[in-house]
Amino acid sequence: MSATVTTAPASAARTAALRRRRIRSLVRGAAITFVSLVFALPLVWMIAAAFKTNVQVTDPSVGLWFRPTLDNFRSVIEAGQIVRSMGNSLLVGVISTALSAVIAVPAAWAVGRFGMHRTGSVILVARIVPAISLLVPWYYLFAQMGLVGSYTVLVLSHMFVSVPLILWIMIGFFAGLPVELEEAARTDGLSAFGAFWRISLPLAAPGTATASLLAFVFSWNNFMFALVFADESTQTVPVTLFNFISYASTDWGGLMAATTLITVPVLLAAVIGQKYLVAGLTSGATKG
Repeated sequence: MSATVTTAPASAARTAALRRRRIRSLVRGAAITFVSLVFALPLVWMIAAAFKTNVQVTDPSVGLWFRPTLDNFRSVIEAGQIVRSMGNSLLVGVISTALSAVIAVPAAWAVGRFGMHRTGSVILVARIVPAISLLVPWYYLFAQMGLVGSYTVLVLSHMFVSVPLILWIMIGFFAGLPVELEEAARTDGLSAFGAFWRISLPLAAPGTATASLLAFVFSWNNFMFALVFADESTQTVPVTLFNFISYASTDWGGLMAATTLITVPVLLAAVIGQKYLVAGLTSGATKG
């Protein structure tokens, strides 16, 4: 009799706990869905507007139900500037990111492994210095060197931000790797750099992919450096988008079509590198 009385309250408690857990799960799912819809709404509007005419874009009564047209994409591609600008952005982004990774990843390993705290502080200062404050001296210097309007000046200016970004992310990542692995490798006869190259660098692949992807996205979206240093032949996509806006009017359809086109490469890079991106962001957040 007592066993039956004891089992009944326990069963009721488990049922209540499961009910509360289910309610919390439903509330959490509803909240995540709501936030996702709020943040996805501008993207949905942009893609929808790319298939509208300029009149439909500015007409509030035209929502998501309309007859789509490809005229905006056709005119943007036939003009050629957006395709050329995407090629310029891809070239500058890949080169600046690759060079930044080559410089920053070994430097991050050295800072993380040898306790160069002052160097880390200097890197942090370089990371937070507003790049716009350097545009005037940079322009004067690069103009004297005859580099304004070239790909070289764009790559160098983007590296000013990408190198500290990658380095700062990778310092925490290398600090979280077990130092015993490198010590064992050095015991087997490897040098310090050999242990980094053969042991730490492969283990740091997720963090390197994460930092490189973030640096590439910065380079792809950067407007300020390209506006000041690029010319018509080296113009990148943010400046080309700006040209759709004039004093008299704005080509909203063409602007949205061009924006949709330049968003695709970044989304593809994020989807392809999603596994490394998640692993890098989480692995670098812990130590030991």
